[in-house]
Parts: sequence; structure tokens; C-alpha cells
Amino acid sequence: MEIFNIITLALSGLLLVFVGAMRLSNPIQTYAKNSGIKLDKDVDLLNEIRGLSALQLCAGLIAWTGIFFPPFKTTSFAVAALVFVGFLIGRLISISADGKPNKQLMQGIIFELVLGVANIFGLIYSLL
Repeated sequence: MEIFNIITLALSGLLLVFVGAMRLSNPIQTYAKNSGIKLDKDVDLLNEIRGLSALQLCAGLIAWTGIFFPPFKTTSFAVAALVFVGFLIGRLISISADGKPNKQLMQGIIFELVLGVANIFGLIYSLL
């Protein structure tokens, strides 16, 4: 089970840190390249995106903390599960309200589902 915990937290942290850092540093280019979304230089929108991106980056760092400091493992799983399941719920609501997004965003939903479930499983196991 320990290998599962390490892999889950490592992948979760890697994805969150990478996406968070890329969107924080250059949201216009990152969204265009990874999501097919063209952003304008709207200061308010970019401010919102960078705020969310910093949250993703910090959540990734917290996920990694659980690998190196076992007392933080439960917290790491809880934070990662919250982020991935939160995004998943928001995207499912959007699909219901707005329609199906492009292929790249649908792939993101799959990652969020898999990592969300893996982190929930790790969280439950760490509490037992």
C-alpha cells in the first residue's frame, strides 16, 4: 500500500505543480497549447486564472509533502482529493449546463476522476 500512496501523491503533486506553475507563469500560452482555449489579455480574467493556478501549485506542494513527511500523508491526500474532486464536480456541472467540451478538456476530466478516486482511497486507507 505504501507504494500506492507514494505513486498517487507523486503523480498528483506533479500534475498540480506543473499545471499550476505553467498557468501561473504564462496563462495565455498554456491555455492555448494545453486546452485549445484562446485567452485575451483581460486583466481581470488573467488575475482569476493566476489565483487559481497558485492554488493548484500550492496543493501540489502539499501533496508532495505527504511523501517525505509521513505525518502529513492524511492532509496531503485530503487536499489532493479536494482539488481533483472539486474540479471534477465543477466540470460535470459545466457539461450538464453548457455542453460537452473539447477532447483535451475531456481528457482532463479523466485524469481528475482517476486521481480524485486514488486520493480518496489513499485518504480512507490512511485514516484506518
